[in-house]
Amino acid sequence: MNIQQTIAKDLLSIKAVFFRPDEPFTWASGIKSPVYCDNRLTLTAPSVRDDVENGLATLIKENYPDVEVLMGTSTAGIAHAAITGHIMGLPMGYVRSGAKDHGRQNQIEGKLEKGQKVVVVEDLISTGGSCIEVVNVLREAGAEVLGIVSIFTYGMQKGLDRLKEANVKNVSLTNFDVIAQTAAEEGYIKPEDVQKLIAFRNNPSDESWLKK
Repeated sequence: MNIQQTIAKDLLSIKAVFFRPDEPFTWASGIKSPVYCDNRLTLTAPSVRDDVENGLATLIKENYPDVEVLMGTSTAGIAHAAITGHIMGLPMGYVRSGAKDHGRQNQIEGKLEKGQKVVVVEDLISTGGSCIEVVNVLREAGAEVLGIVSIFTYGMQKGLDRLKEANVKNVSLTNFDVIAQTAAEEGYIKPEDVQKLIAFRNNPSDESWLKK
């Protein structure tokens, strides 16, 4: 079993990724979604957490060997950046969604020197907006952002386009297609539901997948 399948099984087993194609969830935007994701649940499942953090460390070593600092996205990426940084013996910090309104008014927490090579640690990438904001903040501070590492990516076209436009690479431990296929193989969903899930991923605002 490869790492993508291992992480997919892990996330499904603790319902960090939970599929409900027959009773979709409704997002704040009103979009109906057959999937619910909460990768924070990995932190309270030690064996899954080990797989995730060791997997992130391996991905970083393979894809960004020159990394000097890990920076987590606020708030979901912070713990993963801290644990992975500990495994790798690297310094870490995190980027706030906005500057503090008190103290030193930092947006970047932790020591960061101009020119340092940084990898951004994110838990989940959908449309890519929040992690690209973090990349831009780090670039403006003078960091050299090597790329992003994440636990899971939807592979939504909007996200892929945004990453390309921002000229930033992302590598993920697993992705939506692998998790959907694994969910069918493991009996979490019916095999015919995979087509619904992929149709949703390809165009979340088009609810015709509900009728498939």
